[in-house]
Amino acid sequence: MKNVKAALMVLTLLFSAISNSESEKLSTFLLFFPTKTELTVIVKNTLDFDREEIVGVPIKSLRKFLKGKKEADVRIKDSKGTYIPLQWIDYDQDGKNDELLFQVKVKANSTGSYVIVADADVLLPVSAAIAYSRFVPERTDDYAWENDRVAFRTYGPDAQQRAEQHRENGTLSSGIDLWLKRTAEPIINKWYSGYLTDPGYYHKDRGEGYDPYHVGASRGTGGPGIWVDDSLRVSKNFTGYKTIAIGPLRTVFELTYAPWSEYKVQETKRISLDVGANFSKFDIYYTSERQVPNYAIGITLHKNEGQVALQPQRGIFSHTEAIDGIFIGEGIVINPGLVQNAFAHKSLTADQSNLLILTEPAKSITYYAGFAWQKSGQVTDAQDWQSQLKKQAQIVASPLQVIVK
Repeated sequence: MKNVKAALMVLTLLFSAISNSESEKLSTFLLFFPTKTELTVIVKNTLDFDREEIVGVPIKSLRKFLKGKKEADVRIKDSKGTYIPLQWIDYDQDGKNDELLFQVKVKANSTGSYVIVADADVLLPVSAAIAYSRFVPERTDDYAWENDRVAFRTYGPDAQQRAEQHRENGTLSSGIDLWLKRTAEPIINKWYSGYLTDPGYYHKDRGEGYDPYHVGASRGTGGPGIWVDDSLRVSKNFTGYKTIAIGPLRTVFELTYAPWSEYKVQETKRISLDVGANFSKFDIYYTSERQVPNYAIGITLHKNEGQVALQPQRGIFSHTEAIDGIFIGEGIVINPGLVQNAFAHKSLTADQSNLLILTEPAKSITYYAGFAWQKSGQVTDAQDWQSQLKKQAQIVASPLQVIVK
């Protein structure tokens, strides 16, 4: 590489000293000494089914390529030469991007090839689908997130205060609510806008889905806690939030909670959701004043009318039920090596029945929580849902391999 640079310097000096006709010949000669104008990215799928997912290239793998170039000029094209949507993310919010995201399609047991270039003349493609999240002051202080397949929300301090003071719109819960959508279009802003004139707006299905899912004091789908003395300790509503990325390919945000339980646990949830996924990724960070016996993850069993399936050896936990006569499957996928115990706790007390997964106490834990609703066309029955959970567990255990050349 040093020899190439030296040769280029010499040729540049010669170029300035010769006639125009000769310089044209020399310009042609210089083409044989190209600089690095593109990067090839190979994405390998080691599983026996096709995958369409979001992958990332860390900034450290791009630094040499980006030297002298603008991040805003970066484009990515697939093996057919088609430019595809991308997204930069600054995870630590220090003003510098940490990762470049793009969506890939890779056949079973095969590889896909993508090329990164810097070309401001190419219009940056717009993603047809979107991952999105935001704080929602319209209805007290929810935090909601969605993509083209699913939507979720949870609750903030104003909703907690209203509940404790027995005022309207109060919700005391750190559980995770599910919004059953059956459109690839964004619905969060539209449904909350409708709420302003009709408080029951998103509880009615107008062709896009609705919210019939009850959380209350339960864990919803993916809410954490601590299981001790045959009862569940849980946090109250989140006290703070930080939106890290709002898409288009991945949304990321953090929720913080006041110390809770006799263990004085301090909890921060970092939640992310990718386009095309039915599962939110939960990275939860814990500290506590006292040693805790476990950290639990739950799924509400509502009125104990659904079916529970526990596969701790695979890290797959499922609850299936009918809501308004329509099938829905809820599930959690986690590294099986983290699981201490799992069981269905059924109670006669409202909102206290939960499928519970107990994990070894640690400073952080990662799991995936999500669902599929039959009316969305994403799932047919319990057997289909189990197949989807199995695939999700395989995806978590065998991420797509990204190699930058």
